[in-house]
Amino acid sequence: MTSAAFSDLEVAHRMADAARQAILPYFRSAGLQSDNKLDEGFDPVTIADRAAEQAMRSVLAELRPEDSILGEEFGETHGQSGRTWVLDPIDGTRGFISGTPTWGVLIALGDADGPFLGIVDQPYIGERFIGTPEGASLTGPLGHSALVTRATCSLSEATLFTTFPEVGTEAERAAFQRVSAQVRLTRYGMDCYAYALLAAGQCDLVIEAGLNAYDIQAPIAVIQAAGGVVTNWQGEPAHEGGQVLAAATPELHAAALALIQQTA
Repeated sequence: MTSAAFSDLEVAHRMADAARQAILPYFRSAGLQSDNKLDEGFDPVTIADRAAEQAMRSVLAELRPEDSILGEEFGETHGQSGRTWVLDPIDGTRGFISGTPTWGVLIALGDADGPFLGIVDQPYIGERFIGTPEGASLTGPLGHSALVTRATCSLSEATLFTTFPEVGTEAERAAFQRVSAQVRLTRYGMDCYAYALLAAGQCDLVIEAGLNAYDIQAPIAVIQAAGGVVTNWQGEPAHEGGQVLAAATPELHAAALALIQQTA
């Protein structure tokens, strides 16, 4: 069977399956070591991160050799198609090395306008959140279901997530706090799983800063397919990373964005 016989979604599923097989033997294993990618601070990487990205790249080399790749661990590989697969083999490595099942494998396919297909996969739980131009869905222990964001329009009824309590700079933290002060509930530390929960209708807002393209492109595709809105803090496309605001509804997005952009 030729590579053209596989749809883009089938290729993405094969990559997610390959990443699962590469990662799971290491999760919660005794003696797992991590390296620090930063001279100052802590940005861990493990053998599982590298093995998973290599496994996904092998799938692409066989089935989509003409496409470009941007991966967290092995950088950029240029293709000729004008399309790019954006890969984060383990988003949330801090959670991974801590034994929490809130990390995920991120796979996105897009062009210059941004991602149009995305998968957020949680191998340990067995959940796979999928976003395509045809819609969003979840496969997991309870079967297969559609993904639809909640209809929350009011900040006072919203649940807000961010990964790090400090969010980013002092100014970014202050902007986040203006929104946090208005919502019903604020939660921390979920990495990419928070975006998946937003797409699944379990929370309403995710606000973060300092992201890379490989952190956000798959969540963008899934959330938008589920009916949500994702932009940067200027209300513009967020697929290059940086400051990100994801919301369940346009109304909630507008209310949060107004607070983020508020000046003294």
